[in-house]
Amino acid sequence: MALSKVVVIVQENAEPFGLGTLCEVWAEPYHPEDDNPVFDFHVVTPRPGRLRSRVNFDMVVEEGLEEAADADLVAVSPKYNFLDTDPEVGEVLRAAHERGAWVFGHCSGVFELGAAGLLDGKRCTTHWRYSSLLQQAHPAAKVDTDVLYVVEDNLITGAGSAASLDASLHLLRLEYGAATASTAARRMVVPPQRDGGQAQFIARPVPDCDAETLGPLLEWLVENLHEELDVDTLARRSAMSPRTFARRFRAETGVTPYAWITAQRVLRAEQLLEQTDRGVEWIAHEVGFGNAAALRHHFTRVRGLSPQAYRRRFACAD
Repeated sequence: MALSKVVVIVQENAEPFGLGTLCEVWAEPYHPEDDNPVFDFHVVTPRPGRLRSRVNFDMVVEEGLEEAADADLVAVSPKYNFLDTDPEVGEVLRAAHERGAWVFGHCSGVFELGAAGLLDGKRCTTHWRYSSLLQQAHPAAKVDTDVLYVVEDNLITGAGSAASLDASLHLLRLEYGAATASTAARRMVVPPQRDGGQAQFIARPVPDCDAETLGPLLEWLVENLHEELDVDTLARRSAMSPRTFARRFRAETGVTPYAWITAQRVLRAEQLLEQTDRGVEWIAHEVGFGNAAALRHHFTRVRGLSPQAYRRRFACAD
């Protein structure tokens, strides 16, 4: 695959969890339990040496920005003084974008992409705390606060904290397929199914599997995607009125039942396209879309390529 070298840019006052999420996905030196790719991973900074921190520990980064010259993915780690952007970082990001590399701004790191001029006319996101500041600083950008991440061209922008994992897993899925992304998620003990359109505001981000939440229902849904899954049916199964069920579902997942089920069906279709040679019509029925035309419509809208093209790219070799 084309994506092999990953460079993360850090600066003084780096936010440690944001850097950690990028390292968790891209920096694992080996994982003997699977055959997922291992990346040539580098952490770089404009002025190598000791970087000050606001959280009682500093970092020493030995590599400079020149290491990003041939990277396939250049990610900007968030920092606390994010309005203080660096022109040298901007030059690196523009060069990476121009040569077609992936450029990823996570949380407040998105401001470096804006300062580099990469967000003009583009849909993007950041942490909800910073969205109004991002829009004010870059009025030509199309800031969307209500999503976890946005992919446009070869740019990825992500909301705060754990949304970096979601965006990185999505990129893994784009480059290597659903099986690789799911394996990486399993290794990190995180769910693989949160897509970019999920809202940043969720009343219960990780539902417990007890009677007070929809956790058991979500597990049942994943195992029964082939069934008729309308709101009335699911509300009866949950002993709620349709209106109460729809409100509770959105509070716990951040999306409507229809959107969540559709995303799960696409994810399952990806897995079947990769791991079986069954026809598109059979897969459509198996995942609950009913017919091949409906599968093609939803799959192409979500993934940007047809089921057949996805299979040609990601089908597992015998």
